[in-house]
Amino acid sequence: MLQYPEPIAKLIDSYMKLPGIGEKTATRLAFFTLDMPQDDVDDFAQNLHDAKTKLHFCSICGNITDQDPCVICSDPTRDQSRILVVEQPKDIMALERMNEYHGLYHVLHGVLSPTTGKGPEDINIKSLLTRLQQHAEVKEVIIATNATPEGESTAMYLARLIKPAGIKVTRLAYGLAVGSDIEYADAMTLIKAVEGRQEM
Repeated sequence: MLQYPEPIAKLIDSYMKLPGIGEKTATRLAFFTLDMPQDDVDDFAQNLHDAKTKLHFCSICGNITDQDPCVICSDPTRDQSRILVVEQPKDIMALERMNEYHGLYHVLHGVLSPTTGKGPEDINIKSLLTRLQQHAEVKEVIIATNATPEGESTAMYLARLIKPAGIKVTRLAYGLAVGSDIEYADAMTLIKAVEGRQEM
């Protein structure tokens, strides 16, 4: 059976490491890459390298950034009294697109999940509690984990930790469908979810 030359076989294997990319799509992408102008290929390779080497997590909120602290944490015009907690950095971008929320964020980098063995020490909870202890101006924590069983249990866990400190804890309203991800929600749904958040 005819085998692909090693360079293209390795390129196909690389594309197959991306989520949702099977062998057929990876092969199509590999051959498309071969047909790209050399400058575009060089830019693509440089962009991959830069994204991996120049980005890191903000030391305050955990958002992905190329500066520390990130642009949101270092913006004095943001509402310092509210912190909106999300699962992943991509959720911040979805919420920022609606241009209605002007407070701060905190990224958990996951949710509690007993089935996968992910406990409180495996996600970014400790730094959130430290932030709340060090910044008395925070009056509300908005929990915006996804409407999944893991997201719900994480929200309840956080509420139990935070409420004894006298900080208001709210949850995004269910303009978001149960089981849906924030990153895929349209702007109006997100606006309504933030506006209709409920105290926990």
